[in-house]
Amino acid sequence: LESDDTGNRLRFQLELEFVQCLANPNYLNFLAQRGYFKDKAFVNYLKYLLYWKEPEYAKYLKYPQCLHMLELLQYEHFRKELVNAQCAKFIDEQQILHWQHYSRKRMRLQQALAEQQQQNNTTVK
Repeated sequence: LESDDTGNRLRFQLELEFVQCLANPNYLNFLAQRGYFKDKAFVNYLKYLLYWKEPEYAKYLKYPQCLHMLELLQYEHFRKELVNAQCAKFIDEQQILHWQHYSRKRMRLQQALAEQQQQNNTTVK
């Protein structure tokens, strides 16, 4: 029974690490260039991994964009395009732009909240 728990924990950790690697477009390009996406068993494994989208599993992910990539990997056309290094580069650039936009937006929201709290503090006094 204890070895089952250890095996389940190890499987969880391995699948968690692998799913998060899918957030890296260069890794996806690596897999595509080596023909992994042509292997039916591997494609079925990617389909199996969709359980990570469930909240009880997704909460463990540090890189949530991996779920979007996992979803896109369900489509043959996307898997075929990943062989092209330019495709991976484009995805990488889009992720960076998204992150920059998110960071700036979050900074503005935090500044606005701080200003609002400061105004509330000065009007209360």
